[in-house]
Amino acid sequence: MLKNRIHSKQTTGDCRPQHQPGRKKGARHFATPKGDERNSLLDEEPVKGRTSMRHKQLSKRRVIPALGLLIPLTALCLSSPALAQSGADPNSPPPTLEQFVVDPDSPPPTLAQSGANLSSRLMTLAQSGADSHSPPPAAEAPQSAAEHEHPEHGSMATVGKKLSNPTSDIWALTVAWGLPTFYDGDINLGNPKVGLSATAQPVLPIPLYGEGDNEWRLITRPIIPLLFRQPVPIGFNDFDKEAAIGDIQLPLLLAPPTDSFNPPGGKWILAGGPVFEFPTATSDDLGSNQTSAGIAMALGYANEKITALIFPNYFWHVSDNGQGDRPDTSKGSMLYQFSYRLGDGWEITAAPTITYNDKAPPANKWNVPVGILVGKTFPIFGHPVKILGGVEYSVVSQDDFGKRAQFRLNITPVIPSLIQKPLFGGR
Repeated sequence: MLKNRIHSKQTTGDCRPQHQPGRKKGARHFATPKGDERNSLLDEEPVKGRTSMRHKQLSKRRVIPALGLLIPLTALCLSSPALAQSGADPNSPPPTLEQFVVDPDSPPPTLAQSGANLSSRLMTLAQSGADSHSPPPAAEAPQSAAEHEHPEHGSMATVGKKLSNPTSDIWALTVAWGLPTFYDGDINLGNPKVGLSATAQPVLPIPLYGEGDNEWRLITRPIIPLLFRQPVPIGFNDFDKEAAIGDIQLPLLLAPPTDSFNPPGGKWILAGGPVFEFPTATSDDLGSNQTSAGIAMALGYANEKITALIFPNYFWHVSDNGQGDRPDTSKGSMLYQFSYRLGDGWEITAAPTITYNDKAPPANKWNVPVGILVGKTFPIFGHPVKILGGVEYSVVSQDDFGKRAQFRLNITPVIPSLIQKPLFGGR
């Protein structure tokens, strides 16, 4: 009876372990889831007597010629208001020769007039110096994270919106971490088992024909499971932990343009096509050992504030790759997502994945998680990155052994688009 219950643990989307019938106990099977010295020259004490007098004489010889040059230059600057004003205003015309010539028939200025003229010239020079040393205009404040513009996709808000849409034209690499994931069930008598995992998912939309809202795209979204510490049951209340790469899935979705029938102020999300699962697992316990294929689609709606969609797929067995007595694949999963954008790049998202295994007993067929993620899209070294963190809890889980709860951390950097022109024209 125990063997049959463990055997029912084959699930989809989550790496759920199970025992398979006909194998010996202990066989493992896992289905997809020193001070400072001073300068002597500077610190040298002054020498008394002849050397000190020599220094004073040299100083006088240097100061007197400098004063002799400074006095006529100062007199020249003060001799004409026009020259001082031209120095104050760099845009004023240069002084003319007549302004520097003194009329020989004019009476010499009195002492009061000379003092007044000198005072006027000094005030003019002081004003011009103040203007020339006035601080420059304040520089513009740097752009905030939300105002940062990506050369291809625009503002951070626009980038975040596109990253929530699986059919958009943005290239990205999502790494979804389970830090950690808790597993439990009837065959475990102690505390929940803890697993560490990540899923690498590049999003690579390839333009086929047209441009903008009228562009046909091929959406490729490989899903690569990376299992670092996965609990695997090898008997009743007996578990092993393994690390491996899981079976890789590859959806190939054709996304047609929806501009002709989009609702006002929004946009439909529509895509569909085949999906494949390859026996790439590096451990027999963490893979199905068979090739599977099926169908996948994306259906939803998006506007400036929200994105709502479902992403179901289903797999059937295609070929054997040493599966032995394991049952043929007949399983499915569905991502359901709702994102609400708060502004300034922030958003709240729910994006759990429901899994179903048709080959399992009724009590082990379903895993239905619910959860919430909060995060923001912002630039790091000029490149947009979206980071979301939150929790999920499975309201429905496998009775024998399955995922119960998970802390999630999603990191999605935008990557350069390697294919920008449509393969078949249209621009």
